[in-house]
Amino acid sequence: MGISLTMMSLGSATILDPHPIFILPFVALLLCIATMPLLLPKVWEHHFKKISLGLGLITVLYYLLGLHAWGRIAGIAGEYISFIVFIGSLFVVSGGIHVRTRGEAVPSINALYLLAGAILANLIGTTGASMLLIRPWIRMNKYRFTMYHTAFFIFIVSNVGGCLTPIGDPPLFLGYLKGVPFWWVTLKCLPAWGLAVACIVAAFYAIDRVNFLAAPRAIREQQTAHEEFKIEGLANLGWLALILAAVFLKHPPGLREVLMAGAAIGSYRTTPRRVHEANHFTFGPIKEVAWLFAGIFATMVPTLDYLECHAASLGITAPMHFYWLSGGLSSVLDNAPTYLTFLTAAFGLKGLNIDDSAQVTQFLHAHGIYVVAISLGSVFFGAMTYIGNGPNFMVKAIVDHAKVHTPNFFLYIIRYSLPILLPILAFVGWVFLHK
Repeated sequence: MGISLTMMSLGSATILDPHPIFILPFVALLLCIATMPLLLPKVWEHHFKKISLGLGLITVLYYLLGLHAWGRIAGIAGEYISFIVFIGSLFVVSGGIHVRTRGEAVPSINALYLLAGAILANLIGTTGASMLLIRPWIRMNKYRFTMYHTAFFIFIVSNVGGCLTPIGDPPLFLGYLKGVPFWWVTLKCLPAWGLAVACIVAAFYAIDRVNFLAAPRAIREQQTAHEEFKIEGLANLGWLALILAAVFLKHPPGLREVLMAGAAIGSYRTTPRRVHEANHFTFGPIKEVAWLFAGIFATMVPTLDYLECHAASLGITAPMHFYWLSGGLSSVLDNAPTYLTFLTAAFGLKGLNIDDSAQVTQFLHAHGIYVVAISLGSVFFGAMTYIGNGPNFMVKAIVDHAKVHTPNFFLYIIRYSLPILLPILAFVGWVFLHK
């Protein structure tokens, strides 16, 4: 999820052991998100806010009245605010940048676009890259945009692409704050990143070429005859730089969020109206994400706390175990605390303390493969569902508002994640982590 969320997660020092029955509101919310838009679309459209907040309230009351964990709830509220400010500011600023494209929807250009997005994700984060590139992606494929265009964009730009730097995805930034050198993950994860991105892009190209050739020849020639590429709103790159710089600020508390919100306000007020109109910019997608993630943040607390409390008893010892378990949980939970939980468990497995900088160096030297496994699992598997990583749901919301083809929650998993992405991730894990 958001980078700022990750940094604030460090402040949670008290380990709580909640009753596992209070994991049920989180499961219920996931089921509602997955099924109600499909089975009861009108009910969901009118009442999703109440459902999200109602289920979240169950967890909040349990922590406040049952566990008397006021600090834990205050911490998660702060994390939620940081997350919404971060992802909302990127949404507003990227909405002020209009990339006008035409004639570039051939499969080879699409594949290069996704590859460029994977690289960019490491420079401005998966959230920043997703918000910046999704609208042009829709426009350049408008005449033949299908559900797989949404899925593969999420696979590559919103998740797998951002595995090379601490800026790329929240778990890696968390590792950086814990003492993993900035370029360590780049050097250690580059081969796996390269193989994963290459396999996913190749799969996309094969599917996209079939789709492209299925269109009548006259339409293909008409749509791709006159290439055009123009960018408006470049002044917003300055606001974007301010947001990314603010990510690294920890003191004084609140300054980071103030700067991000200020950048969003400055961007919105200075962007010409024609640019927002060209992007069909509205606040609808970010409002939807804000309501749903309010419930997700609240209901996921018992799940994360229970996992942290019982991680040592799960019987995981090999790097592949850490890869699959951190990946599996990152598919439906925030990958930042999931990463920290399993990293802590890996250190404990070797009798080392993650909060000791000397022991972090020792662990990286002797057992770095565990950090690679947890990093790859936490980042890659976030693409398995819409709620696996914050940008995923934002991309879906923007595509929905553009009224082009978007797979629903289950269809995304059944048609794309399981048959395409999962075998690729299994292959990458086997190549680099199997012993």
